[in-house]
Amino acid sequence: MNFTPLVKPHFVRRARRTLSWASDGDRLQSEMLRRLLARAASTEVGNRYGFTDILRENDPAKAFAQRVPCIDYETMRGDVWRMIKGGRDILWPGRCRWYAQSSGTSGGKSKYIPITDDSLRLNHYRGAEDSVSHYIAANPATRIFAGKGMILGGSFANEIPDLPKGVHVGDLSATLIKRITPLADLVRVPEKRIALMPDWEMKLPALAQAALNNNVTNISGVPSWFLTVIKHILSLKGAGSLSEVWPNLEVFFHGGIAFGPYREEYRRLTEGCDMHFMETYNASEGFFATQNDLADPAMLLIIDCGIYYEFIDVSRPDSPPAGIADVEKGKVYELVITAPNGLWRYRLGDTVKIESTAPLKITIAGRTKCFINAFGEELMECNADEALAKACRETGASIKNYTAGPVFTCDGHRGRHEWIVEWENRPADSGMFAARLDETLQELNSDYQAKRSHSIFLDPLTIVDARPGLFDDWLSRSGSQKLGGQRKVPRLSNDRRILDTLLALNSQKP
Repeated sequence: MNFTPLVKPHFVRRARRTLSWASDGDRLQSEMLRRLLARAASTEVGNRYGFTDILRENDPAKAFAQRVPCIDYETMRGDVWRMIKGGRDILWPGRCRWYAQSSGTSGGKSKYIPITDDSLRLNHYRGAEDSVSHYIAANPATRIFAGKGMILGGSFANEIPDLPKGVHVGDLSATLIKRITPLADLVRVPEKRIALMPDWEMKLPALAQAALNNNVTNISGVPSWFLTVIKHILSLKGAGSLSEVWPNLEVFFHGGIAFGPYREEYRRLTEGCDMHFMETYNASEGFFATQNDLADPAMLLIIDCGIYYEFIDVSRPDSPPAGIADVEKGKVYELVITAPNGLWRYRLGDTVKIESTAPLKITIAGRTKCFINAFGEELMECNADEALAKACRETGASIKNYTAGPVFTCDGHRGRHEWIVEWENRPADSGMFAARLDETLQELNSDYQAKRSHSIFLDPLTIVDARPGLFDDWLSRSGSQKLGGQRKVPRLSNDRRILDTLLALNSQKP
């Protein structure tokens, strides 16, 4: 039975509420900050910074920025640890029993992000609903609820010994699946028992078998991880395209990493499907943005779902953070959030580019610590992703994972960038691929172009072929799950620590 016509009016109404954001965004964000401050006024952090007094000010946003410092995770680690051990009313009212373990690309130590009832209700689930709403509004012919959605999730595997009773630590996706209403099982696969299995050697075949004979119309997950699942399903079915497995598949809701390098491979694997791709910006810390126009890759910042946003101009990092009314189109900013999980003026470590200000639409530029500037080239993650995607299109290649870093000047040799690439489809001429990648990086980044000019400062980049499974091995050895977890491969590094470790692993048998 196709339930889409029954629920479509609700989702379309939800999508249309955003039409007022072009003119009303600043007011909505001001109200959001007031609600967050009022809710947490009696907590330790509320007393520490005087949230009640801030609310009495004529301009609470200005007072909030003056009294509450911007912080990173290490600043709040001690408070979070007290919460895990049973502390109440510390960063958010009540006791928090759910935490998302995530190290992102920020370092080796895990972060434990509180997941409160308020953050689930106000943000995570509403953000996911917004993604579906905008897709349905943008595709009137959709039959998305004529079948089921396949959601790739993680587990509650974690690094903490002797957790207090009733406390759950794991991937964000595991909590979302565990806590979602049982009615969702009517429209999703696999069942929770399979979705939350911690051992991917057992989980992958069970997940594939559970989805194989269902009418799947939509899939959701991280592009790199989902490729592994798709390849396993196609192998079981003896099929070359998902259209032979799920003929009604119509949309992939993806996020976590840039989709550009994977787009052509997904188009190939979904040939024959009337396929659409919707990008989302969903992190352990919150659900922030979603694509709302199938023809526009920029994502609409969700400004009424529990998050108050500030932006640090990366070209002027010492300047005060700006609110949504003061950002400039075309500029790149570091994102700062205040959220109903106890994150107060929290520096995510993500950078975004403002694509539109009315309404506010963004693309992800990369990580604040994920870049190469060893020779003054200032190569950003967004440059690397875009150049790699173009080189893949032009050569018919596709990749599974990659990382890059510097080779420093020594012994009379100029420096260069070294890339390690694990291929899905290897290019016929890897030298041509490397040349096109290098040329495109110069087209996209004037600083890189200047350093590469006539090879005076930098030699052409080089590519090392990764053996199959290299990056999964590295993730596993660095304390992360092989598949579906929140840890990501750092795309660019300003030193060789990750590169050298991967190169050493690359010479070993898996």
